[in-house]
Amino acid sequence: MEEIKEYEMFSMPRIGDAAPEFKAVTTQGNINFPADYKGSWVILFSHPADFTPVCTSEFMTFAGMEDKFEKANCKLVGLSVDGLYSHIAWLRTIKEKIEFKGMKNVEVNFPLIEDITMNVAKKYGMMQPNEDSTKAVRAVFFIDPRGIIRAIIYYPLSLGRNFDEIYRVLIALKTADEFNVATPADWRPGDDVIIGTAGSCGAAKERMEDTGMECQDWFFCTKKLDKETVLNKVVNKTGTEIPEPAAN
Repeated sequence: MEEIKEYEMFSMPRIGDAAPEFKAVTTQGNINFPADYKGSWVILFSHPADFTPVCTSEFMTFAGMEDKFEKANCKLVGLSVDGLYSHIAWLRTIKEKIEFKGMKNVEVNFPLIEDITMNVAKKYGMMQPNEDSTKAVRAVFFIDPRGIIRAIIYYPLSLGRNFDEIYRVLIALKTADEFNVATPADWRPGDDVIIGTAGSCGAAKERMEDTGMECQDWFFCTKKLDKETVLNKVVNKTGTEIPEPAAN
């Protein structure tokens, strides 16, 4: 008879929820999350274990992009269910011994959370027993300056993340907020953006006649948004301003 497995159930946070709060020990000292990051975007991400090759490649890539995220007013915070001393030893090994895609002597300066109790991993739905009951999946949470979860991506243990896509998602979310627009498939700065669907017949008619937009039909209208404008507003900009999320 097939064995029936019983798992402890945990509520997973959803897009639009407040990021679950926690206090934790990290490789950069203690943190109070997300309170310590108010005014900044945060990417909170989990990895299965220290001293594993896929995770090593990911941490080196994230570390190499940290300045790029910093310019977009976004902090990086990692997590695994390993202990603090394991984290420290692993990050030292990365710096002293590992070379990947031309990167070497890589120092990871963003905090890596110790979560031996799995308390944080469970709060964020990072423990998925059908994948592994003792390792966190590769979860990515995009959290805005108000501490609200704006996007979530989950990857299985075997699949390394696409960091260009993680950065693209961040910039697209910030662009939507800043300009009150939506972004189409494969959008990147400089591409046309989408205007929200008209809410009335009159508005639909006006849009079809608006020379500042290009409308394929009343529900599908785009407009130009040049790359320099996007970069100046959402990338080369830091601070504590907290724009309201776009209403699409």
